[in-house]
Amino acid sequence: MTAAASPSGWVPNVEHQLSLSIAIVLFVTYLCVLVFTLGTHKHFFIGCEGELDEEVAHWSRTKSVIVLLMATAIVALLSEFLVGTIEAVRTSLGITEVFVGVIVVAIVGNAAEHSTAIVMAIKNKMDLSVGIAIGSSLQVALFVAPILVFLSYFIGRPMNLEFSLPEIFAVVASVYIIFQISGDGETNWIEGVQLLSVYLILGILFFYLPEPHIGSEHPQ
Repeated sequence: MTAAASPSGWVPNVEHQLSLSIAIVLFVTYLCVLVFTLGTHKHFFIGCEGELDEEVAHWSRTKSVIVLLMATAIVALLSEFLVGTIEAVRTSLGITEVFVGVIVVAIVGNAAEHSTAIVMAIKNKMDLSVGIAIGSSLQVALFVAPILVFLSYFIGRPMNLEFSLPEIFAVVASVYIIFQISGDGETNWIEGVQLLSVYLILGILFFYLPEPHIGSEHPQ
């Protein structure tokens, strides 16, 4: 998209600056969201917190920190194992890197959020279920992506927020269907079918999308 809009063609340095600037804006937005939800307007989310209090017992701060550190260490080890084996699995199954990243790794990496959201939905705690699902997605977009961009400069390999047209379509379609589903504050089974249909369509799209088409809009 940058190349198409630039009369002089593709400029890598401009792309780096653009990605870094957008990453800063996204990260600041995430900080503002935290202040909004945990500080200035936390009363808007009392309902979700109340539902969660019924499900888990309160832990002390020390116990919470210890469990968090242990869980982080375990996740780091599992992530290292996943990264070390995913290439062999991808090659043996004949699937593309983008399908692995968008579908397989996303499912595995967000298994905890997915299972919790489903359990809450089964218990008819829809506010909490939707909050977990949408909150997880926002965290990836506003926090994880900018952090990866920042860290890439420390290791000397700047990463760009660069997306192909199918990936942009996936983001737009996801935002649109979520807006349509959650706009009225109510839900039913047909809306669940719509969500699953969009996800399956995106999965099929990335499964059959040939590898060379990923990022093929960049000029050579």
